[in-house]
Amino acid sequence: MAHAAIDASTKPVFNSFIPNGGNPLEVDVNAQYVGFEHHYVYLVFCGFIVWLIIPGIGLMYGGLARRKSSLALLFQSLLVAAVLVVPRTTFQWMFWGYSLAYSRTASAFIGDLANFGLKNVAAAPSPGSPYIPEIVFCLYQLLFCACTIVIGGSFERGRIVPSLVFGFFWATVVYCPIACWTWNSNGWLYKLPSLDFAGGGPVHIASGWAALAYAFVLGKRKQVGEKSHGKPHNTTLVFLGTILIWFGWFGFNGGSALNASIRAMMAAFNTNTAASTGVIGWVLVDYVKRRKFSVVGACEGAIAGLVGITPAAGYVSPWIGALIGFLTAVVCSLLQDLNDWIGIDEGLYVFKLHGIGGMVGSFLTGILATQSISALDGASLYPGGIDGNAIQVGKQFAEITAISAYSFTVSCILLYILKYIPGMHLRVSEEAEMMGLDLDQFFDEQIGDWSVFEPTQMHGLPQVARGSGQSIEGAEPQVELKS
Repeated sequence: MAHAAIDASTKPVFNSFIPNGGNPLEVDVNAQYVGFEHHYVYLVFCGFIVWLIIPGIGLMYGGLARRKSSLALLFQSLLVAAVLVVPRTTFQWMFWGYSLAYSRTASAFIGDLANFGLKNVAAAPSPGSPYIPEIVFCLYQLLFCACTIVIGGSFERGRIVPSLVFGFFWATVVYCPIACWTWNSNGWLYKLPSLDFAGGGPVHIASGWAALAYAFVLGKRKQVGEKSHGKPHNTTLVFLGTILIWFGWFGFNGGSALNASIRAMMAAFNTNTAASTGVIGWVLVDYVKRRKFSVVGACEGAIAGLVGITPAAGYVSPWIGALIGFLTAVVCSLLQDLNDWIGIDEGLYVFKLHGIGGMVGSFLTGILATQSISALDGASLYPGGIDGNAIQVGKQFAEITAISAYSFTVSCILLYILKYIPGMHLRVSEEAEMMGLDLDQFFDEQIGDWSVFEPTQMHGLPQVARGSGQSIEGAEPQVELKS
């Protein structure tokens, strides 16, 4: 998260003696922002469209799942918005999450509880930008935390309640410390400095490794020869989800300048450019390998491009942004068989797209960051290797290794603790996995038509549970539908 720096003699100034910005019954707390309102209005708008990433994730990953487990992913994405965000707001973010990440008196590794319960988080200039009231900054950062994709590793075999409990504690012991390292002005990565404009480390690398840890602890999915195994059940949902994510990413990257400067506009432009070249890169690899196109591949390419540009969006020019999106998508596409290579069944490819993509983007940021682009906000100067600052590549490598190791290790510890708590077993039974999470975890809903699960009799032919691909009498039907 870039700290905004626009030179202005009348800019709002944080007063440690009035940490909440003043008593609104005695003073006009809005007066200090007169002439700067466009900055926080812009950030609030960016926050609103970042929220669209949450249902986008549900639609995309729901489409990638088999039909019998698709509803579970839609539900979990809604829980992120309606249950996890609210409890994170009331129990985690409002109580301690924001303070652990962004308190002004934080250590190099984690914040303290100076802002416990959102104490003094109101009208004062925020830690990220003097032009943004702290309550606006807090809301925007909350949505970043909500967009972390840690449940992907539970794909098609993880119980819902433990996955939500894991996400809640993961936000406290993994996301908040890493956000403090990266974006808090006292954080060790911030002071190094590593360059991470909008969340390549705290959001993507961290969640990618967490998803890999989840899949590792759960073990592989059961497979009994279903042709639908590992195939998306609804490409249209994948496409619609990708569009929402792409649109939401304009706020994700465009707002991370924490002001409405030209640098923010450059970040938004780079976002669209990298997503577009990401699509091209992935589709080219698919075509070279198979001589055919893939809609799902194009969608994955867009996500890979967006992930790759996230740490670099406010540091590079549009042509460099295009290169980063293209290269990130090509690398991720070439790792299509990564699960087989490492022996871990991470079926939603969160690690491949977000973990690997985030690491590629962060590494390329160190090489290609240009100080003339960061200076578009009026004050920031962050050169990369291309400007002769070769040591920046090493600093990016330090960020990548530290976040990767911390996220994977602590995620595994959390999961093993949950695994052995009575009533918190992480995985559904083998029978439930074969039947599908939707019928096992939900009592009244199912994607599609319930009739596909009802046996039918057709003029002397054996009864077939349509959609299961299996005859009730054991005979193979001539046409097998996806489960």
